[in-house]
Amino acid sequence: QLQASGGGLVQTGGSLRLDCTASGRTFSSSASAWFRQAPGKERELVAAISGGGNTYYEVSVKGRFTISRDNAKNTVYLQMNSLKPEDTAVYYCAAANGPLYYISGARYNYWGQGTQVTVSS
Repeated sequence: QLQASGGGLVQTGGSLRLDCTASGRTFSSSASAWFRQAPGKERELVAAISGGGNTYYEVSVKGRFTISRDNAKNTVYLQMNSLKPEDTAVYYCAAANGPLYYISGARYNYWGQGTQVTVSS
């Protein structure tokens, strides 16, 4: 029900936008999030947006990444600027049944398939 896209290879300092489009149900009033998992590391929450539009950012991406939502398109975006090699990971979008976002991925009910982001130095 969630389709993630937009990953790719970019140089340090570059930008990418990840899209996560939902089908089968609307997620406009639900919390959505982007997680990432780098090789050998645990999955971590990168950014989240509540059903009411409140946002959360992991400290290392604050000021560089922006999460937003277009309810008309049932799509959540992650705009990533000033990318660094340490941002390299597989990025996953997730959505919850309710309006609140959580740090733990276990609280999300729907997951996209993951999209690779690689930042070269």
